[in-house]
Amino acid sequence: MTEPIVTIVVVPRERFSYAQTSLESIYEHTQIPFKLVYVDGNSPCSVSEYLQAQAKVHHFQLIRTDYYLYPNQARNLGLAQVDTPYLVFIDNDVVVTPGWLQALVQCAEETDASVVGPLMGQHEPVHQEIHFAGGESHIWVDRRGRRRLREKMYEQGKSVATIRDRLQRKETELAEFHCVLIRKSVFEQIGVLDEQILNTKEHLDFCMLVREAGQTVYFEPNALVTYVAGPPLQWSDLHYYMLRWSDDWTLRSLKRLREKWDLAEDAYFTTKYHKLGWRRKTNIIVPIIWKLTFGLYSPRLEHFLIRVEHLINHWLSNRHAREQVSHSLKSEDNAPSMPVLSDHSS
Repeated sequence: MTEPIVTIVVVPRERFSYAQTSLESIYEHTQIPFKLVYVDGNSPCSVSEYLQAQAKVHHFQLIRTDYYLYPNQARNLGLAQVDTPYLVFIDNDVVVTPGWLQALVQCAEETDASVVGPLMGQHEPVHQEIHFAGGESHIWVDRRGRRRLREKMYEQGKSVATIRDRLQRKETELAEFHCVLIRKSVFEQIGVLDEQILNTKEHLDFCMLVREAGQTVYFEPNALVTYVAGPPLQWSDLHYYMLRWSDDWTLRSLKRLREKWDLAEDAYFTTKYHKLGWRRKTNIIVPIIWKLTFGLYSPRLEHFLIRVEHLINHWLSNRHAREQVSHSLKSEDNAPSMPVLSDHSS
């Protein structure tokens, strides 16, 4: 049997209730040999038990923590287990199509790219609407000498069926962590992922570091996958969803990005400050108001619930920050709260 040259590292994105659908699609539609490392950051019991059972069936490594993880924290836990020339970071709400992994690897092999991103779809029904088809991520200097960030995603919202035929493999500036193939050796140049960027724009930071190191990022349209963003489908999703999109995590991420790259605090950042919490409002608060008002809606109730939710969100973020400190101290002492690795790969 051919030795795998790629390891798929699955990490939590914003909820756990789509994990089974995502994992099943990987095993159904991946034809070339691969290793898999699954990072389970405190999923609820039903999902945890499912993953433990699947790890035995498919012989993959399962890393379990009893606390929620920042995305780059989860990716670095998986990265530490990779011993193949390539790895793929993929979120636990992504559904893949036949041939996706082979197309990514082939692109890397033929172009010598260090990073390859697929044609990324969004929403259900899957594989019909484009989320991302390459993009821009770079720093430019304005007339006042300020360093400013340029970010642009190509073809977002367009129909896959309408434009896929004219999309071509090409060098690009941006790939997203929903799903991305990476040559492992690039981490010897840039180090592991920045865990101070907690929940947003970490892909920009990573791609700019890769390109600054003289390596290339490619877009490969022959690989099609879709990430299925959505509201927390179950009560067990709610806690992590609120943390994942908390004001605290977002503000700390933007601050880290701005200071790391010496960027001006321009409209790019102030617009994001203004939109803080939009996912929580859209996917949690608004549906509650529609139900409570029997479809009539109420701006006064919205204002009240947003204030209450912000207090809860602030409390959850502070508690999680204290837990992270506690886990760091325990890890120094090698105490039981360290990530648990179940290796069924042999």
